[in-house]
Amino acid sequence: MHPSHKEHLGKLNRVSGQVEAVKRMIGEGQYCVDIMTQIKAARSALKAVELAVLETHMKSCLDQACRNSPDEQHQKIEEIITLLKKYE
Repeated sequence: MHPSHKEHLGKLNRVSGQVEAVKRMIGEGQYCVDIMTQIKAARSALKAVELAVLETHMKSCLDQACRNSPDEQHQKIEEIITLLKKYE
């Protein structure tokens, strides 16, 4: 069973609102720096959710894999490394 991440839905709703605000700001022709500030805020909030999900994954899924077998542990570690390399 996978851990729940429902506690992050509130933050994700705020991120969604921030993205909508960026779209509105662009549509209204607002100042570039103000738009970029809003984009940075959304990225920061999304990054916080990403790190929280990763932390939960490592504390639950990876921890469980370490208890099960060395092969499963290796597989979970490789998944994380591949994921981190993919988007850096």
